[in-house]
Amino acid sequence: MITSTTDERALRAARNNAEWCEAMCRAHGLPGTFGAHAWTNTRRTPPLYPDAVTLTPEAPAADVLAGIDASAVGPGASVKDSFARLNLAAAGFEVLFEAQWLYRPAGLPAPAAPEGLPWSPVTTPAELTEWATAWDGGQGLAGLFRPELLADPTTTLLAARDRGGRVTAGAVLSTTAGAAGISNFFTLDDDLDAAWAGCLSAVTSSCPRLPVVGYEGGDDLTAALRSGCDPAGPLRVWLRA
Repeated sequence: MITSTTDERALRAARNNAEWCEAMCRAHGLPGTFGAHAWTNTRRTPPLYPDAVTLTPEAPAADVLAGIDASAVGPGASVKDSFARLNLAAAGFEVLFEAQWLYRPAGLPAPAAPEGLPWSPVTTPAELTEWATAWDGGQGLAGLFRPELLADPTTTLLAARDRGGRVTAGAVLSTTAGAAGISNFFTLDDDLDAAWAGCLSAVTSSCPRLPVVGYEGGDDLTAALRSGCDPAGPLRVWLRA
């Protein structure tokens, strides 16, 4: 059951995530629109990014789908149901995955970052390419992260490097008025706890007055919770097959 406190945390997390989706779409020349209940895009968004993100638990399914261009509501269209409240089966959608919002209150001490795994911002197109290649892992989607993101004041790509300078872990930091969001978290080794501690240390040091938000599932969720994040409510992503 979602409590009133969890609602507030999930509201912040959903808004922050929608603004990151908007930043990614802007980088591709595909800006969306923020409405009272959802962020939507009338053009097909980049791969892995939803065509709509609900911003309130009361978002009506009809309004969310109406914000997506009719030609986009076909195979591949997706909706991030930020409060796991929608039923889009009648519109031809299936649940792609479920996850949990994360929330770490502002003011907590930064986790102790492991030695030898410093996190720092990506600042050049060459570093961006290196980061995106490490994040992609050979799936052919590294081109999602365009140089325009480096000029976006709300977006910082963070990279952890080994002693040889190789990117070993990373994440996107999306800074909005109400939260510092972590997304696209990855690590190339098996030490999720060390990677989460390093990431959260970098984010909280950079944004000490903002709560940290994000969402994860599976082992990443478990590691994030061990690193001091709290669960803040379920979300669901719907995909039209």
